[in-house]
Amino acid sequence: MRSFLRITDYTKKDIFEIFDIADAIQAGKYKDFLKGKTAVMFFSEASIRTRVTFEKGIFLLGGQTILFPPQTLDKREEIKDVTGYMNNWCDLVIVRHKDISLMERMQTFSGVPIINAMTDQNHPCEIVSDLYSLSKLRRDFLNDSYLFCGGSGNIGLAWKEAAEIMGFRFAQCCPEGYEMEGVDVFGELEAAVEGKDIICTDPIQKDALADFKGYQVTKAIMDSANSGAVVNPCPPFYRGEEVSEDVIESEYFVGYEFKKSLLVVQQAIIIYCLSH
Repeated sequence: MRSFLRITDYTKKDIFEIFDIADAIQAGKYKDFLKGKTAVMFFSEASIRTRVTFEKGIFLLGGQTILFPPQTLDKREEIKDVTGYMNNWCDLVIVRHKDISLMERMQTFSGVPIINAMTDQNHPCEIVSDLYSLSKLRRDFLNDSYLFCGGSGNIGLAWKEAAEIMGFRFAQCCPEGYEMEGVDVFGELEAAVEGKDIICTDPIQKDALADFKGYQVTKAIMDSANSGAVVNPCPPFYRGEEVSEDVIESEYFVGYEFKKSLLVVQQAIIIYCLSH
């Protein structure tokens, strides 16, 4: 049994094993893997893609979900006691909460896997799913050059985690004051995009929009990237802010089906965690 809190808790071999499980699921294997099992989920009402794909994925594997808002974990009761009681009845816990240290404390006392469905520090399932989609889209996705356009936050930091483990080239483009530590940073967007294959974005916080003026990924900017380059905006994305309307309508946009693999990859993560 293993939890899934950070990509850096895993090896490249582990991630490829998750990819292999995802392929096997689509080939018809692992049916009823969760039959008779219960997943307790802590999700906010605002979650759409991650919650839908986790709930549907568990249902398709034959499991049951019980849903709580994440604020349930913030009450006065010690998390050691909450987790201790849940060990009696659940087989898996999936948590979306701002504080990853809470998940770490849960993991300490849990007899079942804890899966991180997003924190303020990272978003591992999302990024592993993106890498799986890229592995199907790109001839050699680990030899591509990746650029993250945006400030230091959960998406950028999760891409950084992935680069550390998977070994691909990774850089950031942002204004001064928004840099991630230990990453090559560009201050000018067009120069940053040159020579890149995968351009990723994250929504810009409202109070930072003025600082990010001039950092919008447009079709014209993407024309400076390598041949066949793609833009992969993390949803929810906002036309006219981190990305332009014309780049989303262009051949550069990976497309909505790119996120289709969220369902099967999250299923694969569950199966991996319960099998090790």
